[in-house]
Amino acid sequence: MLLAIDIGNTSTVLGIFEGERLLFSWRLSTRSESTYDEYGVLISDLLVINGLKSEVIDGVIVSSVVPPLTPVFEEMADKYFNRRPMVVSSKLDTGIKILYKKPEEVGADRIVNATAAYHRYGGPIIIVDFGTATTICYITSKGEYLGGIISPGIKISADALFEKAAKLPRVSISRPQKIIGDDTATAMQVGLIIGHAGTVDRIVEEIKRDRGENPYVVATGGYAELIAPESKTIKEVRPSLTLEGLRIIYSRNI
Repeated sequence: MLLAIDIGNTSTVLGIFEGERLLFSWRLSTRSESTYDEYGVLISDLLVINGLKSEVIDGVIVSSVVPPLTPVFEEMADKYFNRRPMVVSSKLDTGIKILYKKPEEVGADRIVNATAAYHRYGGPIIIVDFGTATTICYITSKGEYLGGIISPGIKISADALFEKAAKLPRVSISRPQKIIGDDTATAMQVGLIIGHAGTVDRIVEEIKRDRGENPYVVATGGYAELIAPESKTIKEVRPSLTLEGLRIIYSRNI
């Protein structure tokens, strides 16, 4: 079985694959101060709770956008699963060609998402990842990663309103019940949710106009199921896209 680990700035997502089938997945809080023992015990416990032993893990792959945690998870994989993990980078065989001016600058999460989306849907395709940052990536019909857009994620935006505007409260990131807020919390939620979806739609439409194509648009990330229903351009939400990309990259490189 394969243990796939996606380390994000806010959450770390784990998946257990048996062949191409995703058996289990979990979302943990990313804590830079945690040790490899703490993560090792936590992951081992998750396996036991689901009736698995650490010995069934015969491969580990790690995608990370938090550099200090990469060696922590490498050490964890070695100590708790006796496996040297594969670490995602632009140098691995992904089946797509990265045309970024500096390929090493492309985040591992964007590489993994692009790999999964192109292998599943073909191209051209746009991937919207609603995470700590909201990223939008474009893949051509030839499997070329052209690049994309990076903007503040919805939680960053909500935190900034609370921290920088003295009279604005911290609000839950949830769907507003009306389009014109008649109280401060609702007004903020409309701006955050509907505003975020509108920003994505405008960027997607500009990409379509620039490319003269009509790419399929798929969304993933922790906030995708909240924001995507408010979008006019997103066609599908694929929560497991990143984990699927990790599995594909592992199988191509093993």
